[in-house]
Amino acid sequence: MSKRFIAAYAVFFTIVLAALTADIWSNGSPLILKYRGEIYFPALREVPASAFGIRDRLLVDYKALRLSPEDWAIWAPNRWSPNEMNRAGESYPLKPSRVNWLGTDDRGRDVLARLLYGARLTLLFATAVWILSTAIAIVVGAVAGFLGGWVDLLSQRIIEIFSTIPQLFILIFLVTIFEPSMNVLITVNVVFGWIGISYYIRAEALRIRQLEYVEAARSFGASPVRILFRHVIPNSLGPALTLSPFILIGNVTALTALDFMGLGLPPPTPSWGELLGQGQTYFSSAWWLAFFPTAVLFVLLMSVALIGEHLRLRYERPHRPSGFYERMVGNIRKMIDRIFIRRVQTVGPKLRVNSAGNIH
Repeated sequence: MSKRFIAAYAVFFTIVLAALTADIWSNGSPLILKYRGEIYFPALREVPASAFGIRDRLLVDYKALRLSPEDWAIWAPNRWSPNEMNRAGESYPLKPSRVNWLGTDDRGRDVLARLLYGARLTLLFATAVWILSTAIAIVVGAVAGFLGGWVDLLSQRIIEIFSTIPQLFILIFLVTIFEPSMNVLITVNVVFGWIGISYYIRAEALRIRQLEYVEAARSFGASPVRILFRHVIPNSLGPALTLSPFILIGNVTALTALDFMGLGLPPPTPSWGELLGQGQTYFSSAWWLAFFPTAVLFVLLMSVALIGEHLRLRYERPHRPSGFYERMVGNIRKMIDRIFIRRVQTVGPKLRVNSAGNIH
């Protein structure tokens, strides 16, 4: 594997790990706190203010909490939550400093914390839309291509209708009716996101249904469901696997653009698009609001694009049976076997057909 592909995988999984464990790297509450002989985990579970002898408020300001010599606290490297405000500044945004490493936004919230927690929501959105839209595209495309006839004709007309609907106008309409949320954004993007992938899956299914091993399985009495799930779908996954990184890129940029236009996640949800919007507003006086979100977005998209290039190169080498794509398809076929189909089908008193279609 080329060094650039290794670096791309390393960068991508580092960003994913940092996003999933954002509470460990940036948190306004201590990870572990010992107070008067008791051990607390404020970062994982909210501790009532009464446990620290505070009666006049409900929330605890751990930075102002006085600790005795016997007490101690373990903090995250960045001591800020995404919605916590730095009240020490006279005007906002605050430039990068030892207190706020990447500066603050126009409300005094730490930029690094909002980048980390925003990465978690961005990757969650992109992954959810990718999985759901790809699953729908695989089912619709494979069924249409394998069955053909009026099923294929009807599915293509429905796809043409969906493709003519303006997605942005539908999203604006739904935002005016419902409160913007992650579920609404995922649903809208899934409804329109499966169309492009289904074309490739349908084309593969049309090609595969005419191959010899499919005709052999049909002549031995295999049911259409068995042929579809055992032979057609697993061997049609090449385009879906190759396009997956680029679908993720599209989903990341889609959520960022929606948040930038104010049509995405509701405030005060941490978002890369919101930071970019503030960067546009304060570009002349707060360069960090535009630079750091753009840099993180560029690094993430570049790493995913290189991963997609690597998958494409592996897919173009079918003669290598030990390749990444071949192993992945083999594992998917085994999983489908366990879920849907018995591994061996009896075809008469003596003849048996194994999972590869060989008679013995």
